[in-house]
This record gives sequence, C-alpha cells and structure tokens, in this order.
Amino acid sequence: MIHLYAWPTPNCRKVSILLEELSVPYQVHSIDIGQDQQFAPQFLDISPNNKVPAIHDTETGVKQFESGAIMVYLSEKYGKFLPTDVTNRASVMQWLMWQMGGLGPMAGQGHHFMKFNPGASAYTEDRLKTEIARLYRVLNDQLADKAYIAGDYSIADMAIWPWVSRYEWHQVDLGAYPNVQTWYRNILKRDAVQRGYHIPHDAGPIPQG
Repeated sequence: MIHLYAWPTPNCRKVSILLEELSVPYQVHSIDIGQDQQFAPQFLDISPNNKVPAIHDTETGVKQFESGAIMVYLSEKYGKFLPTDVTNRASVMQWLMWQMGGLGPMAGQGHHFMKFNPGASAYTEDRLKTEIARLYRVLNDQLADKAYIAGDYSIADMAIWPWVSRYEWHQVDLGAYPNVQTWYRNILKRDAVQRGYHIPHDAGPIPQG
C-alpha cells in the first residue's frame, strides 16, 4: 500500500495523477498546509523537509519526499511512464528537472506575489511574469511537433500539467501558446488526470484552458 500525504497543490497533484494513472492501491492523508499540519512531528518522520507531497510505501518500507523523486520511484517500481532506454529516459528526466528547477519555483513565486500578494512588489511581479512567459515559450516550442513533451506520455507531462493548470494565476493567456493549449486540453481529457486533480478533496472546476 502506498500512503500519500498531500494537499491540493500542483506538486501534490503530480503524484496523485501518477498514482491514478498507475491504477495501484493507495491511501490519501490530508496535510492541511494552511493549518501548519506539515510541521507535526509524525509527519516529520515521513518528510524531514516539512513539505508535501510525501509517500510511505509499506511494501518496501520506503519513505520519500520531493515530488520529482517520488514520481521516479513510483515509475521505476511499477515499470510505467519512465522509459528504460538511455535516450528516451534522458529526455523525460531533463523535462522533469525543468519543471522542478524552473517552472515550479518560478510559478510558485508567481502565485505568492501575483495571486495572493498583488502590489507588494511591482519589480518582483514584472520579473516573474517575464520569466514565466519565457518558460511557457520554451514549452510551446518543445510541443511544436509532438503530442507529449518527451515522446510518449510520461511523468514529464504529469509533472508539468498541474502547474500549467494554474495558468490564470500566472496571468497567462493560454491561447498565446497554442501548442501548450492543445497539449493541456488533451491531457485534461484523461480520466486519471481528472481524478488525480481532486485529491485529497474536490478542488472545484478544473480550468479548461
């Protein structure tokens, strides 16, 4: 049994979508970050960095935090959504790291300043808008001649999609990035993505792009 500790954030949705796509049994534990539940001592045993998501695999005893690492672990364990050949695996991994090191941190800061604290720093907002727009252009170029980011549907798509699903928070017109928009809408049609989006609870309508 996989125990998933999560809250409805893009990083947590990456993992819940993957678990739904894998069709493996798992149990969800809500960690309300608005109530500082991530700092509870019992959660610290699972996630020493006090961040969601985290998992505990009772079959192997593995306890893991960091969403990208969790996705690699689950994909390798169940043999899906991460190629084993060197070339294709490298492509998936570089786009997973692009999300972890680029889109996620920049968009996350965008949420803080542009969504929840608008006007706090015009310089910061402008800088974030510029960088987020650049990242969307990079993704749009990558999707110019392919349906999925790294060839076949993979954890790279699952990692990036939940962040793009907050395009409105980024003040992004998804129509300005037509390849991203097509990719976004195609993935939105997947039943596992729709189920995973609403874990640990119903988060309301999914933006349609």
